[in-house]
Amino acid sequence: MKTLLQMQVWAFLLLQESGAIGWDPRSLWMQMGFMAKAVVVGLFIMSAWSIGVMIDRLLAYNGARKQSRAFAPAVAGALREGKLDEAIKIADRYKKSHLAKVVVAGLQEFRAHQISTEISGETIEASKRALERAEAIVHAELKRGVSSLATTGSSAPFVGLFGTVVGIINAFRGISTEKSTGLGAVAGGIAEALVTTAVGLFVAIPAVWMFNYFTNKVESFDVEMGNSSSELIDYFIKQSQAKQPK
Repeated sequence: MKTLLQMQVWAFLLLQESGAIGWDPRSLWMQMGFMAKAVVVGLFIMSAWSIGVMIDRLLAYNGARKQSRAFAPAVAGALREGKLDEAIKIADRYKKSHLAKVVVAGLQEFRAHQISTEISGETIEASKRALERAEAIVHAELKRGVSSLATTGSSAPFVGLFGTVVGIINAFRGISTEKSTGLGAVAGGIAEALVTTAVGLFVAIPAVWMFNYFTNKVESFDVEMGNSSSELIDYFIKQSQAKQPK
């Protein structure tokens, strides 16, 4: 990799010296071969997909954070007053909140088993399992599309490297065809190599950054959902103890 980087820097300097090929994007695109163009188009498709995922996840996470901040105190107040049905209605109003999606599952399960005046251990266990299932579902929803950023970040440099190899092959083919070792014979192929490598890095770096950012976000959401589930189970246990005959 170090040798390849040195070769690209050397090639760039030679091209700057010779002025053998213009750096206008339009003229450079016209001089590129079919394979190099295909590589660049593929990389831009990967970039467009990554940008779409980034926008979608940013909107989803911002909505989840904003609604959860409003949901938490509202549902806590309803539960303190023992208004289980009201708490469920509050959770239903916050469709984007990751906390609401988890809490409402536990509350609905708890209400479904709360037929008798006594709250059994089985009711609490059933509510706990419902919370765990809801956490797994919401976790999968939060991670939707994020893995594609990792795929883009890891594969885009290799796609660009493939274009680099093709460009170098074309450069040597130019030398063989024109029977010349001057810069004019290799400038086009080296330009292809530089462009495809640069585009590959341009696509990969933001994808890797955003993948790490979103992964940290999902981990923090998981902690919040786990804490909410634990607090809700504690609430159910207190309710069962309060209803036990003294």
